[in-house]
Amino acid sequence: MLRITIEPYEQEVRLKLEGDLIGTWVRDLEESWRAAREGGRDAGLDLTGVTKVDDAGRYLLALIHETGAPIVASGCAMKALVESIARDWPARSAASPIPRPS
Repeated sequence: MLRITIEPYEQEVRLKLEGDLIGTWVRDLEESWRAAREGGRDAGLDLTGVTKVDDAGRYLLALIHETGAPIVASGCAMKALVESIARDWPARSAASPIPRPS
């Protein structure tokens, strides 16, 4: 199960994730991510409550990272995941693979 809480801030929207980013929950995050970015708002992710990520979840996180979105993580496993994504998938905010809705 994955809980996604949308936390609006002055400069951005933060999606706080809790649980497992696996299976069908990956699609839910993608849809929430797109909705959070409507209207041109910046968005970031808080992974401090994530316990497990499968390959599809890792791929989506990499695509989100490529947009230049800030991703916060805690714990050894999640920090290592975010560091490996940052190393393997350099951010390219100008050519976002997840375009903003029009």
